[in-house]
Amino acid sequence: MAKIIYTHTDEAPLLATYSLLPIIQAYAAKAGVEVETRDISVAARILAQFGLADDALGELGQLATTPEANIIKLPNISASIPQLKAAIAELQGKGYDIPDYPEHPTTDEERDARAKYDTVKGSAVNPVLREGNSDRRAPASVKNYAKAHPHRMGAWSADSKTNVATMGERDFFANEKSVVIPADDTLTIKLVGADGTETVLKDGLKVLAGEVVDATFMDVAALRRFLTEQVARAKAEGVLFSAHLKATMMKVSDPIIFGHVVQAFFPTLFEQYGEQIKAAGLSPNDGLGALLSAVEKLPEGEAIKAAVQQGLADGPALAMVDSDKGITNLHVPSDVIIDASMPAMIRTSGHMWGPDGEEHDTLAVIPDSSYAGVYQTVLDDCRANGAFDPSTMGSVPNVGLMAKAAEEYGSHDKTFEIPAAGTVQVLNSAGEVLLSHDVQPGDIWRACQTKDAPIRDWVKLAVSRARATGSPAVFWLDENRAHDANLIAKVKEYLPEHDTEGLTIEIMAPAAACAYSLERIRKGEDTISVTGNVLRDYNTDLFPILELGTSAKMLSVVPLMNGGGLFETGAGGSAPKHVQQLVKENYLRWDSLGEFFALVPSLELYAEQAGTPGAKVLAAALDRATETFLNEDKSPTRRVGGIDNRGSHFYLALYWAEELANQTEDAELAAAFKPLAEKLRAAEETIVAELNSVQGSPVDIGGYYQPDDAKAEAVMRPSATLNEALASF
Repeated sequence: MAKIIYTHTDEAPLLATYSLLPIIQAYAAKAGVEVETRDISVAARILAQFGLADDALGELGQLATTPEANIIKLPNISASIPQLKAAIAELQGKGYDIPDYPEHPTTDEERDARAKYDTVKGSAVNPVLREGNSDRRAPASVKNYAKAHPHRMGAWSADSKTNVATMGERDFFANEKSVVIPADDTLTIKLVGADGTETVLKDGLKVLAGEVVDATFMDVAALRRFLTEQVARAKAEGVLFSAHLKATMMKVSDPIIFGHVVQAFFPTLFEQYGEQIKAAGLSPNDGLGALLSAVEKLPEGEAIKAAVQQGLADGPALAMVDSDKGITNLHVPSDVIIDASMPAMIRTSGHMWGPDGEEHDTLAVIPDSSYAGVYQTVLDDCRANGAFDPSTMGSVPNVGLMAKAAEEYGSHDKTFEIPAAGTVQVLNSAGEVLLSHDVQPGDIWRACQTKDAPIRDWVKLAVSRARATGSPAVFWLDENRAHDANLIAKVKEYLPEHDTEGLTIEIMAPAAACAYSLERIRKGEDTISVTGNVLRDYNTDLFPILELGTSAKMLSVVPLMNGGGLFETGAGGSAPKHVQQLVKENYLRWDSLGEFFALVPSLELYAEQAGTPGAKVLAAALDRATETFLNEDKSPTRRVGGIDNRGSHFYLALYWAEELANQTEDAELAAAFKPLAEKLRAAEETIVAELNSVQGSPVDIGGYYQPDDAKAEAVMRPSATLNEALASF
């Protein structure tokens, strides 16, 4: 039986769900559309691992491989270790019998717990659900609104000293090797030590014919030299020092790199107290914040805190996450996520916030050079041409290769911090070495896989989007990178399977592709970026944040390879701040526009799946209502006093009901919605007053990672008039 699955996730999107979902379910029911929820929050994923909750993510993973799939996926926490530990502590406090996260497991029980928790870390949700490639773009209504109401862009100076620093050698890009697998096989990854001992790092790695398998490593000695040089460079140039990684998605490699950044910034601290810090079970990988919180209990605690303060005084000014609270760029590995932090910097005149609470030029340290050049290209363009103009600029929609855990985001189970000098080998079942690297202790080695069927589907999707829009499609692939060279060969093989006559389809290295797209953007022209998985993430934040001021207002459709659809609702990077604001002053700034957009194609798909024409009428009316919503400027305002997320939901409900009451395709639906539309319109003033009157005071939602349903619903549905109207409907 057809149904829409609406995911129950985390943080601000979850809180918004308490308000929005009752509206969706009430309206959908009138058209015979069934909308169910599945809890894939980090809390639910933890509990499922210990048999204390249903494995909703596993269920949806199975569903995503079938033509019946119709899933609306809201942003979820990609749990870093500090987030995971916080969620575990909260659940334990609620009485759940689950173990602590074992940093250094020594018993079978601890190893089992660690393995279970490791399945929850990082981008655990996305690879399971993404059984298709990504089509992400700004809906016409959003783009038109952004042009009519351009968001603020900081002015750029030609003498800006903001730049990207990247390794360019001995990093993941430079060390990469790649092979195309000729036939179905099973691979083994092992470390052959310099002393001849062999350690299997991973076995039973199944691969399919035509699959691209890569291996690479980051030379940690080169990384540490590089980081030390960048700390000195930032100091010499008088700019802020900032590190930009993705410790959430790249959940094994990037926290380790982050730890090296922390050590490079505070060399004296770790020279003097490194052994005591390690002996206390503390890791620089968890960030400066975790270290400062934990050292209170150590005998050397005061001395360590003094050494941190001395390090801050001796080094360059450090970019801040929250200068008022003293939270630095190095406090929490998941606070500064590259795909959100770099566009925000570019939008703000190339500045980040310094310890003095003012904006400053910045040295953005992005150790791996695979995609760092993209950001340097944008910085150079702004330095030469000034800030972009949202009222005239073109768009860069994206077609992203991500099906079946394609590329780097599928590398977590094949990423290792090397324990001893030797050679890492990737062998086939015949014992032949396909890929190998000589490594030293501490080097970060990883392999990743990209199956052939997703690549072929990706090429097809790129051509179809180019045909549908008439825009050029550019594959962002670098022939000098081993993985990309193999993808280029496949793209050239599969393009002739499609009618490309009259289309502009190019292959360019990422920095060159970015420069080409920026040149067109400034002329008001659109260019489709066709990218791999990580660049998909970067580009679908970079360009929307510049064009629209946010990446949350994008339409993200994932046509699943076996039929069905996954509809993603925008980025959740600012979700934690929104929750903090709600708890402090009962005001939720989260914008649910992405949910509105995702629901339209989901309803259209439901109409096909279930043969329910009313679902298509709902979709068309919602599309028109959303355009009215934008034109009437009913998105949440930033501060107490305006309408927040709950008020925006009311106006969506009002406009949607009016559109349904006035449409002529389905007289029965029109008759059903006419009384509701009239009731909501008549009660508009009362409902808005009820919603706004609760603002300004602290509220209790019963938990951050697992809110209490009754408390959260009471907070998010404070209008008795609106609640009664929906209930009686």
